[in-house]
Amino acid sequence: MYSAPMASLLRTIEFLGLSLWLGSDVFLSFVVAPGAFRILASRDQAGAMVGYGLWWMHMIGVVCGIAILLARLLRTRTFASLATPAALCVVLMMLLTVVSQHAVSPRMAALRVHMGSIQATVADSPLLAEFSRLHRASVSLESGVLLAGLAAIYLMAKDLGAGH
Repeated sequence: MYSAPMASLLRTIEFLGLSLWLGSDVFLSFVVAPGAFRILASRDQAGAMVGYGLWWMHMIGVVCGIAILLARLLRTRTFASLATPAALCVVLMMLLTVVSQHAVSPRMAALRVHMGSIQATVADSPLLAEFSRLHRASVSLESGVLLAGLAAIYLMAKDLGAGH
């Protein structure tokens, strides 16, 4: 068993990693994205800005997820701790993030290139319809990350209160 200070440090890393991940998701979703579409000169520029931020948020999320799970494993010294509801929420967050980054985002980027300009694409274009479908999928995935993260932080706090 680790000393109390070391166990506290590892638990702090778990909470810090989850807080950073959730904070970046909230900031991108509710500040950067709406602001980019409100302030920048074109929807194409705003989309590029949000896409850039999304890539970084995904990378930060995966690194935080690894840190959370590694800190949990080191703190508990048992792989069974990775099968707890809180840890499974973090695994789900990582899975949704990886799907968004490697399955949805590249397809959206390819459609952007193919259309040239989303803003100038005619409304009934099948390419624009597919882009919109993928955008909805991206928003759903990010919403899932946020909800799983809120569940994880609740479960981690509950475990802390129960003395685990």
